[in-house]
Amino acid sequence: MADKSELAVPIEALRDLVIANRILANKKVLDAFGHVSIRHPGDPGRFVMSRSRGPGLVKIEDLMEFTLDCEPVAQRGRPMYAERQIHGAIYRARPDVMAVCHNHANSVIPFGVTKTQLRPIFHMGSAIGPSVPTWDIHDDFGDTNLLVTKSDQGESLARALGPNRVVLMRGHGAAVASKTLREVVFTSIYMQVNAELVIAAQNLGEIQFLSTGEIEHASNLLFSPLSQERSWQTWVSEAGFDGI
Repeated sequence: MADKSELAVPIEALRDLVIANRILANKKVLDAFGHVSIRHPGDPGRFVMSRSRGPGLVKIEDLMEFTLDCEPVAQRGRPMYAERQIHGAIYRARPDVMAVCHNHANSVIPFGVTKTQLRPIFHMGSAIGPSVPTWDIHDDFGDTNLLVTKSDQGESLARALGPNRVVLMRGHGAAVASKTLREVVFTSIYMQVNAELVIAAQNLGEIQFLSTGEIEHASNLLFSPLSQERSWQTWVSEAGFDGI
């Protein structure tokens, strides 16, 4: 991965964003669609994400800088993700958020279209938090193509997210937001795993979900530097970046 960028962003942050794209593609959280971004580490009024490209193909030179109104700082003819409004709206609404992922993880979709709540079923699933709201674009905007392409749609989604780490999008996917890129990657991966386990457990009987206290204690442990470094380095290697 060549270190080429015109952005006034530390190269380490850009490399991590590229690697996050590759990790999430490798873990099947993202496929040809979906995207991940970071808030500009030197300017909280901007964010960085790739040009419109499959996440598994993203390189440093694909990364672009945007204002929080989702306007490109230097487009230079490059195609852009249509749903960058998801990212801009969440960054505007949540100053604490430093990274955002929008994905269409298959196992998560059923929870956005049924009354079954997505709740932590095991300790790693505690990353999604005790509350996972569902946002339905139809409530505010009627019949659409379900994509979040307008500012007011993004703002509606951000309101539904509230102070939480995850919001489901009915018939579409989910948005994940947190204070670090690694936390967003971690949460996105284990959100998918947790959803798979809930679906499997439902076939066996009534589920005993984690308590609020268990979720707090477990997530505090999982978001500790030791746990985050261990998982990140494992996934970096699995995505083909061993030894960097």
